[in-house]
Amino acid sequence: MSKLTAGKANRKPYVRPMAGWYKRDPFFVRYMWREATALAVFVYAIILTVGVFRLSQGEAAFNGWLGALSSPLSILFHVVLLIGMLYHVWTWFEVMPKTMPIIYAGGKRVSDATIMRGGVIAAVVTNLLLLAIVWGTRT
Repeated sequence: MSKLTAGKANRKPYVRPMAGWYKRDPFFVRYMWREATALAVFVYAIILTVGVFRLSQGEAAFNGWLGALSSPLSILFHVVLLIGMLYHVWTWFEVMPKTMPIIYAGGKRVSDATIMRGGVIAAVVTNLLLLAIVWGTRT
C-alpha cells in the first residue's frame, strides 16, 4: 500500500449538514413560505373540485356542499386560505420581472417595479372585468 492510499481508509467523507438550511438566509425563508402557500392554492382547488362534483350530483348535494362552506369554521379556514393565496400571488408578481426577458422602452430598461405594477394592474383589471361579466349575466 502506498503512502497516498494508506490513510484514506480511516477518513470519513465530509457531509454538509442540511437540517434547517432554509433558516440561515432570509431569502430562503421567504422562498419556503412562497412554496408553502402553494398548498393553499391546491387545497382551494380541491374544494372547488368537490363543489363541481356535488353540482353534478344534483341540487340537494350542491346545497349541502354550500351549507358546509357556510359554517364559521369553514369561513375561518377560507380566510386563512385567502391570506395564503394573496401572499402567493404577490410573490409571483415579485418574481415576474426576474423571469421575463429584459424590456426596453425609449432606450431605457423598464424597472422591475414598473413591470410588477403593470402585472398587478393587469390582473386587477382583468378580474374586475370578469366579475362585471359574470354579475352582468345573472338573471
